[in-house]
Amino acid sequence: MKPNTTLDPGFLDNGDRFTDEFFKRFETRPAPNPLELGEGVSKTYSFPTFYTDVTCAIAIFLCNYERARAMMPHQSMQPVKMPGGRSVVLFSCYEYRNVLNIAPYNEIAMTIPIMVGAGWTPPLLPLIMDFKKKGYYVFSMPVTSLENQIRGTRIWGLPKIVEEIDISTDGDHCTTVARDGGGEIYFELSVPKTGTTKHFDETGHLYSILDGRLLKSETNFKGDFEVNTNLGQLWTTGQLAETRTLKLGPSPRAEQLRVLEIEEVPFQFRYSASMNSCFDLPLTGF
Repeated sequence: MKPNTTLDPGFLDNGDRFTDEFFKRFETRPAPNPLELGEGVSKTYSFPTFYTDVTCAIAIFLCNYERARAMMPHQSMQPVKMPGGRSVVLFSCYEYRNVLNIAPYNEIAMTIPIMVGAGWTPPLLPLIMDFKKKGYYVFSMPVTSLENQIRGTRIWGLPKIVEEIDISTDGDHCTTVARDGGGEIYFELSVPKTGTTKHFDETGHLYSILDGRLLKSETNFKGDFEVNTNLGQLWTTGQLAETRTLKLGPSPRAEQLRVLEIEEVPFQFRYSASMNSCFDLPLTGF
């Protein structure tokens, strides 16, 4: 999808598409203040933001713990530890076909699972169990929409950048390709569309920094995913992949990923052809 740099002063009339029972859990409300988008455009959005019929392809890799820790922007954050001096990095690729009152767009959330203000925590367990202080830190978030980029940076402090992102679901894999500002491919990820079907209905939290303040925001999603897990990766380091599912190009945009020393063989893939989700304003009083 090519970048959409249009700042439409109006809202898309698509509320009739959000009829799933999932959305009845949440009561939408207007933001306390309008958001200035530029070019004389100002909008008062409703929250949480609803997303329906979302294509979602996720790949989870192990990476170098110390390199991940060096990315943390706040002293209270620490990456979830894994065996072998490693941590975890997730690439979540979204094709947002329907966004409440907003035009469709594509996005890649590049995140590291973290513990916040938790002190010592055991390796591995926070990744597979419900720990109250667990969350995710987004270190990069390319997106195809200028409007969404402005929303993300000014409301949450998310590191969004407008780029071209193509998501293809042809054949047996979902392939995501991101290009830098010069049109050079720097990120390519292939996720299998088949696996063991698992239903997810989860609440999580994203942590971000805005104007020097640590923010915590709630995200919810529900859907059926095809899951493939390589449990052996937990105890094996440096294994080479027969075919690389993650390819990083020579563009400087990929350098932030290369420094993480991401292992070639993924720990897990997840794919959903159609899920529902929502994302809310930062929690007050945090």
